[in-house]
Amino acid sequence: MKYPYLLFDADDTLFDFPKASARAFSTMCQTHRIPNTPETRQLYHAINLELWAAFDRGEVDKAYVTLERYVRFLSALHLDRDPFQCNRDYLTSLGSTVYPLPYAEEVCQTLHARGHRMYLITNAVASVQRSRLAGSVFAELFLDAFISEEAGAAKPDPAYYRYVRARVPAITAENTLVIGDSLSTDIRGANNAHLPCCWFNPDKNPRPADLEINYEITDLRQLLQIV
Repeated sequence: MKYPYLLFDADDTLFDFPKASARAFSTMCQTHRIPNTPETRQLYHAINLELWAAFDRGEVDKAYVTLERYVRFLSALHLDRDPFQCNRDYLTSLGSTVYPLPYAEEVCQTLHARGHRMYLITNAVASVQRSRLAGSVFAELFLDAFISEEAGAAKPDPAYYRYVRARVPAITAENTLVIGDSLSTDIRGANNAHLPCCWFNPDKNPRPADLEINYEITDLRQLLQIV
């Protein structure tokens, strides 16, 4: 095999995060008597996206993002609710929900059977990701999950990959492939760590000129022909 070590991003690479998030948001709205309408969902999404973009740029930490999104959301709706409780209930629901993307289970099972050593690399909230992983078929297929919250650094920071390499010393630029959907975190992170990467691009977005992308796939099954 060309790449015995595989570092997979989780959300939007293996897991359908929008679907899981929509369910968790609906549950939170019901619990706290918040209107669950297209308008409120779009408002939350815009606020959430803006804050996570700031996190990716290293401007704020994860704890700030997860609470502040509800502070801003509730303020915009002029609702007197506890943002801490809203966030807690959303994360609890999110942690109990796993929706694999098409062919994710099939591909990972095949790779595992072939003998690849697979790890998750993610910037997600640690409690949520651990819970989701434990409740899914992926728990038996992946050797470990490296979560930025526990690493003390996040993708694309080279320090995050130093953390990964310290725990899997056998990883090299010759035997390891990073697989992910995000150009700003997964692909740039792989570039920063001098590791080859595969961009999962199901929407067929244009390839940027400022990043080195070794492989590009639109269907996870295509990965089987690469590694």
